[in-house]
Amino acid sequence: MSVVKVTQDGVFGEGEMTFGGSFVPDVLQNALNRVAEAFEKYKDDPEFIREYHYYMKDYVGRENPLYYAKNLSDKLGGAKIYLKREDLNHTGAHKINNTIGQILLAKRMGAKRIIAETGAGQHGVATATVAALFNMPCTIYMGEVDMQRQALNVFRMELLGSKVVAAKSGNRTLKEAVDEALMDFATNHEDTFYLLGSAVGPHPYPLMVRHFQSIIGREAKAQILEKEGRLPDYVVACVGGGSNAIGLFYPFVDDLSVKIVGVEPGGKGISTGFHAAPLTAGKPDVIHGFKCYVMDEAEKCHSIAAGLDYPGVGPEHSYYKSIGRAEYLSVEDQEALDAFVTLSKTEGIIPALESSHAIAYAMKLAPTLPKDQIIIVNLSGRGDKDVAQVSEMLN
Repeated sequence: MSVVKVTQDGVFGEGEMTFGGSFVPDVLQNALNRVAEAFEKYKDDPEFIREYHYYMKDYVGRENPLYYAKNLSDKLGGAKIYLKREDLNHTGAHKINNTIGQILLAKRMGAKRIIAETGAGQHGVATATVAALFNMPCTIYMGEVDMQRQALNVFRMELLGSKVVAAKSGNRTLKEAVDEALMDFATNHEDTFYLLGSAVGPHPYPLMVRHFQSIIGREAKAQILEKEGRLPDYVVACVGGGSNAIGLFYPFVDDLSVKIVGVEPGGKGISTGFHAAPLTAGKPDVIHGFKCYVMDEAEKCHSIAAGLDYPGVGPEHSYYKSIGRAEYLSVEDQEALDAFVTLSKTEGIIPALESSHAIAYAMKLAPTLPKDQIIIVNLSGRGDKDVAQVSEMLN
């Protein structure tokens, strides 16, 4: 029997500790209902699945490798570290797995326009990419601060033909970009499809994003069984909204021998309040139309990694925490920066700052374990987008 209990309305859990659902105005609920109906209709449709896997293989380049990071493992001592190489996907991150799935759904729903939100810009680039591929106009909302620190990705989105709109309220980061996108969707839902990038938001988005991102964990499971003849001892991923993490975790969730660890951004330190770690230091509340763990002081939300800079988290992660199936802890900015440099120098792989949080935790965990233990880390994106930001910090 599966560990995961989720209702038809996207509510995770039972009793008082429930997460997810949909807490939105009627006009938005009607639009969400249409998306949910289409998702249920097409997700198991043989032609939809065939088309999705065609693009995954011939356009995205899947399956990507599960790479044994021998140099890093030897340097640290202890457990073997394997990297699931989502950084090798077309557009450089896991985000494309979901944008292909959702735009195929949008096409079947007759949408004439695509909108999205983005933090680090990787989801924005992946959305702009599929909008260009399917010849659909696209508007992407991005926090003004994130546009400055991820200027390269802004240019990439515009080069691909999308319009990038700055969110200028509040912290001017990912939360505000989601606010703007939801307002657009509520106003223009008749002809617009909101291509949401993380496993957050009102139902059906958390389930839909998990569905398309689970290709990560399914591949990793088959690959580790082929390479090692057994399941890993740990699966580790960074958690902002949590799509790369839920994509890796979900196919392992019923394998109770596998420990699941989500790594949140500890920012400048949990005690300072300047972090983005709601599972570590937040409480259940409603944000952006769904219930999850939320930071007490959302206005202080901060991470060195723009893609993790969100005061809430996916409802399924909130549920895993509440039932004890996964452990969530935090890694501070400096630790992530150190991991960024270490992986680059030991393996010749420059990771995204987001992924560097998971690498940083694996670097602490591996030396504490026997050499026959196995850790799979989701290398959710490559660091090309971050090198200018990191260069400024190191010089």
